Amino acid sequence: MGKIIFYEERNFHGRYYECSGDCAELHSYFSHCNSIRVESGCWVVYERPNYMGYQYVLSTGEYPDYQRWMGFDDCIRSCHMYSYPRGGFHRLRIYERPDFGGQMMEFMDDCPSVYDRFRYRDIHSCHVMDGYWTFYEHPNYRGRQYFMRPGEYKRYSDWGGFNSTVGSFRQVMDL
Repeated sequence: MGKIIFYEERNFHGRYYECSGDCAELHSYFSHCNSIRVESGCWVVYERPNYMGYQYVLSTGEYPDYQRWMGFDDCIRSCHMYSYPRGGFHRLRIYERPDFGGQMMEFMDDCPSVYDRFRYRDIHSCHVMDGYWTFYEHPNYRGRQYFMRPGEYKRYSDWGGFNSTVGSFRQVMDL
């Protein structure tokens, strides 16, 4: 069981809401969110209701303002808790073309710069074979985030991407 606390003001002040499970609509509990404390579990929080819009992957810890979770603003409207067995393996394959076409490279570790390792700036398809991963729009784990569960993603739109640019990715480990 996980626990996440959303605060309307920075530095854990103001009205707050404690959540221990998935919630498709948070707007009735708070109007804006400027800080978050994750007491247990790992979470994906979304800027729009029903798990839509920008997503942010948060592990146990404190986020005193929205810039700390790389938020673009103070809008959080839904959240999803996830878990998987401890000690799990991490493995994914990325492809330069849609439908698993073109050059392929397999990874079992974090990648701070996709271009340095793969020689392409774009990933058009991906197969997450084991573990959870976070894709980032820019190198060094910055920019928009995309939470990747095990499965096949034939196009970048399958993981919620606005385009095929992926600058970095890393394993989700903190459970």
